[in-house]
Amino acid sequence: MHDGAFPCTVVRGVPVVTVPEEVDFTTAAQLAAALTATAGGHGRLVADMTRTRFCDLAALRALTAAHERARASGGGLVVVTSSPLVLRMLELTGLDLVIATFASLEMAMTGAGAGR
Repeated sequence: MHDGAFPCTVVRGVPVVTVPEEVDFTTAAQLAAALTATAGGHGRLVADMTRTRFCDLAALRALTAAHERARASGGGLVVVTSSPLVLRMLELTGLDLVIATFASLEMAMTGAGAGR
C-alpha cells in the first residue's frame, strides 16, 4: 500500500503508516486519508513518526480520529517517535495519556517499553 507522501506497509499483520518529516494543516488531510485507508478493518494501527520533526494540531486531530476509529474496532493507534517536539505536542494536548507511544517500531510491535 502507498499513499504518496505517506507510505503504508503491513508489519507482522499490523498496518504501519510512515509519516514524513513535517505534517501540518496542508498535509493533515493526507495523513488522515492514509490512516483511514490503511486501517481497513484492522483494529491495531501504527503511525511511524520516527522521521517526523514537526506536527501541528491538524496532524494531532488526524491521529486522534484514527485512534478513535481503531478503538471502535477493538484496537487502537500507537505512535512510534523519539522526536522531542512530537512527544511534547502529544504531552501538551494530553494525547500522550490516550495514544501509546514507543521509541521504535520493534517496541510498538511487541508492546514493550511503552514510555507513555
